[in-house]
Amino acid sequence: MEKKHLCAALLLWAIACSALPASSGDLLRISLKKHRLDVNSIKAARVAKLQDRYGKHVNGIEKKSSDSDIDIVPLKNYLDAQYYGEIGIGSPPQKFRVIFDTGSSNLWVPSSKCYFSIACWIHSKYKASKSSTYTRDGESCSIRYGTGSISGHFSMDNVQVGDLVVKDQVFIEATREPSITFIVAKFDGILGLGFQEISVGNTTPVWYNMVGQGLVKESVFSFWFNRDANAKQGGELVFGGVDPKHFKGNHTYAPLTQKGYWQFNMGDFLIGNTSTGYCAGGCAAIVDSGTSLLAGPTTIVTQINHAIGAEGIVSMECKTIVSQYGEMIWDLLVSGVRPDQVCSQAGLCFVDGAQHVSSNIRTVVERETEGTSVGEAPLCTACEMAVVWMQNQLKQEGTKEKVLEYVNQLCEKIPSPMGESAIDCNSISSMPDITFTIKDKAFVLTPEQYILKTGEGVATICVSGFAALDVPPPRGPLWILGDIFMGPYHTVFDYGKSQVGFAEAA
Repeated sequence: MEKKHLCAALLLWAIACSALPASSGDLLRISLKKHRLDVNSIKAARVAKLQDRYGKHVNGIEKKSSDSDIDIVPLKNYLDAQYYGEIGIGSPPQKFRVIFDTGSSNLWVPSSKCYFSIACWIHSKYKASKSSTYTRDGESCSIRYGTGSISGHFSMDNVQVGDLVVKDQVFIEATREPSITFIVAKFDGILGLGFQEISVGNTTPVWYNMVGQGLVKESVFSFWFNRDANAKQGGELVFGGVDPKHFKGNHTYAPLTQKGYWQFNMGDFLIGNTSTGYCAGGCAAIVDSGTSLLAGPTTIVTQINHAIGAEGIVSMECKTIVSQYGEMIWDLLVSGVRPDQVCSQAGLCFVDGAQHVSSNIRTVVERETEGTSVGEAPLCTACEMAVVWMQNQLKQEGTKEKVLEYVNQLCEKIPSPMGESAIDCNSISSMPDITFTIKDKAFVLTPEQYILKTGEGVATICVSGFAALDVPPPRGPLWILGDIFMGPYHTVFDYGKSQVGFAEAA
């Protein structure tokens, strides 16, 4: 009888252990789940606009308190995010599926006090009364973003991540989620892995408390995304180090350049084997696990659209520049005029009588007004794009006629901010590789890696994984490297040494 009880106990113990996330030593492994994207999700992600997170004066976070302080912290549309994992909040733990997002810093989940939002009714809700470790905070907060808002209040409780328990973690109970974004989402909430500098109310992020409470040996976490569409496991997030089974060779590390986001400097950008020249002097890049997209300057995404045959919109301002000012721009560049002075000498870019370099592409993000424009702003923007394109073609020793014809073609491939850029699925094999340069090392994306597919058989739809995002200096030009980049490249977030690392995923 005792042997039967012992066997039964061992069996129950084995079952319980098999249900726990795998860990070895001081490493904590979180299994990630994945859901397929549909074309509506991709389109909604485009419409919501990534600049809601990274552009200025577009959105922010308002902490409602007696002193009316406002913390400007962006939030984006998470509808396109593929990967999520499970956490627990409270004692006993209440389970939630969350996006582990390196582009934000707060933890929020739906509250049981969320009565009037459909999103709350169809997702798991936190019940404070069911937790013995709950501590009331009650201070209100709200998150504003491009297509709606989330509001609620702060609370404190224990948070279980894998088999680790983070004690006294401040998080947000969302009591209003009016946006359709969160109605159709496959996840309940978001766990931010960014820096405290961008957290709502300056609350301490979960990751900070993991380190501060001595729950991990090293101040490092790493992502591995499984790009096999048929695989059961979507990927793995490792806290406290890296799993050598998930990458090949050594990581290339780049130091962080700005706290808040996991931001670093990136080098040249190539389409096929040809340099665009746009980032040869350096561009900022942010690694963002909360989006599937690769977002970058409209000037470059337009060239990518042209190279891969993606749909775009026709810019009449751009065509006007080519037809009326194209030869003048060519002559100015050939004569040695600095590229950043060409459009002002052509009389197209002036602000209050001074040279003006436009801060944004108008079809993508709001323009920051720094004065009264003397010229037409759309023509100024189009001129600046044309200068970049012509300058690059000049380096390749193209003739005037061919260069102007090429630029005119680009005017028909401007990425639309209101929809996806569809491409012919049958032409993927003939598309060029796209290369990012990080610390003088080439990181190549093949067409199979940067094209998103949805549907099966004759119903298959293919869209470009590149989206247009224009951020003004000094923060821009800026690239956002989402899951499309993190899939082929295992990514290490080294908080202790303030750096990010990339290696070929295994």
